[in-house]
Amino acid sequence: MNQQQAHLDAIQDIKKLMERSSKFSALSGFAGVVVGFFALLSIGISYNLLEISPFGQTSYLSVLAPNGIINTKILNIIALNFGVVLLVSFLTAIWLSNKNAIKKGEQIWDHTSKRMMIHFLIPMFAGGIYCLILFIQNHIALIIPATILFYGLALLNASKYTHDDIKYLGVIMIILGLLASVYLDYALIIWAIGFGLLHILYGSFIYIKYEK
Repeated sequence: MNQQQAHLDAIQDIKKLMERSSKFSALSGFAGVVVGFFALLSIGISYNLLEISPFGQTSYLSVLAPNGIINTKILNIIALNFGVVLLVSFLTAIWLSNKNAIKKGEQIWDHTSKRMMIHFLIPMFAGGIYCLILFIQNHIALIIPATILFYGLALLNASKYTHDDIKYLGVIMIILGLLASVYLDYALIIWAIGFGLLHILYGSFIYIKYEK
């Protein structure tokens, strides 16, 4: 019986080693929570710049592009706001994941993390180019839905190299992106739900499950 248990333990050890070599497990759940709060802060700033309430009847599109004419001043400030939040969120995620990797005795930048990053960035770059095309063609109403959709695709594409739970977040983000494409007037609120609330919930879940 002891010999059989020893064989089972050895198999489990081999399985863990294989998973460690093929998946980046140091991804920080706490980073997801922080990014979620950053996203909600960004949305709050955006609504303040638009001088409307997220719970009011006025659509953000009616202020951003009244009568189809884009208010470039407000658009540029909001774009800068989102850009700064994106950069800060990305750097925060790397910093916290690096701390988590050190804690687990892993490397932040190994073969697995490189593959995860490549599979994440390909849809993100494609989405960025697509959003630029939408902007050039004055289809600004579809830009926010596109960011949600391509982010979901990026998460789904990268999930095979990290926690399996990430793929569920990716699927939900894809669904939210499609909904935002249909309900354009509510796209900013849907963005807040996806990048804000969902990041906080999933980040908390991953932190409790893998890090605590």
